Amino acid sequence: MEIPLFPLHTVLCPGIVLPLHIFEDRYRALVRHCLDTGVPFGVVLIRDGREVGARGIATLAGVGAFAEIRRAGRYPDGRFDLLAAATGRFAIESVDAMKAPYLVADVTPLDDELGDESRAERLSGAAIRRFVRYLELMRARDGETTEVLDIQVELDAPADRAAANDDEDDAFEATASRPAGDDEDRDDDEDDEDDDATELTIPDDPTVLSYLLSGIVQVELPRRQRLLEAETTEERLQELVALLDREILLLGERLRYFAPDPRTLAGPVRS
Repeated sequence: MEIPLFPLHTVLCPGIVLPLHIFEDRYRALVRHCLDTGVPFGVVLIRDGREVGARGIATLAGVGAFAEIRRAGRYPDGRFDLLAAATGRFAIESVDAMKAPYLVADVTPLDDELGDESRAERLSGAAIRRFVRYLELMRARDGETTEVLDIQVELDAPADRAAANDDEDDAFEATASRPAGDDEDRDDDEDDEDDDATELTIPDDPTVLSYLLSGIVQVELPRRQRLLEAETTEERLQELVALLDREILLLGERLRYFAPDPRTLAGPVRS
C-alpha cells in the first residue's frame, strides 16, 4: 500500500485527532492529493534530525499511524488548517523521496492483536484506575500554575449522543491541567476545579483504551513510540500501567520528567 508520508516530531496514536497548520509547499501538495483522492496520509516520528527532504535527511521510526482528514479549511494563499484523525497503524517497508514533492512510502497495515483476553481486561481496569488518579494529581495545587493539555480524541459515540452531535464528527475533546510550577499566584475559586476536569469517554474495548491512554498520558516520545509499536494490546496496557505508576509518583512529589525538544539538539537553525 502506497501513501504520502508526513514526518513530524510527534507520535500519533489511533483515536487521537491531530490539528495541523499546513504552510510548506510540499505539504500543501500532500493535502491537495489526499483531499482529491480520499486517501489517508501517514504520520511518522522523526527520530533524529529536524527535517526530511533533499537538504536534510532525518531518521524515521519504522511504525506510524494512518491519518484521515476530517476537516480542512483553506486560506486564500493556499495554506490549510486541518483536523486529521488517526485510524490505524502501519509499518514502513520503503520510502521514495523522488516520486512526489513529499515523501511517499510503501507501507503494510498492522493488525491489532489482543493477547491474553482475561489479562488484557484486568490490565484495562488497572490502567483506568491509575489514569483517574493521574488526572487528579495533574490539577494544580495552591500556588501552582498549570500547563493545559488540550487533546482531541475520536471515538464511536453512543447512538443517542451521536444523533445530537452529527456535525461534530464524533470527536471529543479531553482537557486537563498539569502543574507547571509555583512561581506565580493562582486566582481561582472552588468552581474552577470543574473547568479542569477531563471530559472524556472511556471506551470498553481494551485495544481502543490502550491507544487512547497512549496518546493522552504525557511521556517522552521514545516511550510513546514504543507504546504505538507494542505487538499486542496486553503488552501495551502492561507498559501503560508501569508508566502511569511512574507518573503518579512524580506528580505526587510535584516533579516531572525532562524531555529536551529534539529539534534543538542539532544546534541553532540557520536562516
